[in-house]
Amino acid sequence: MFAIVYKSDGFPICVQVPGVTPDPVVVWPSESAANAFIDSKGGSTDFQPLAFNEQNMEQIAKAIGCPVESITVEQYPS
Repeated sequence: MFAIVYKSDGFPICVQVPGVTPDPVVVWPSESAANAFIDSKGGSTDFQPLAFNEQNMEQIAKAIGCPVESITVEQYPS
């Protein structure tokens, strides 16, 4: 799985779900799918795909400001 994060601060694209905090991180099934989404939105300057693995989850949690254990995910498209 791959998350799409801002290049500037590593904050991921999230989706708002009522009653869920922090907002779930949106993930794509492959790097090519994440890149296709970025390209379709003209966002290659600002965004990059990031493998959603244990090491990167710590970076994402730091960017969001929450413990890793609090992160939930939402598959794109849902």
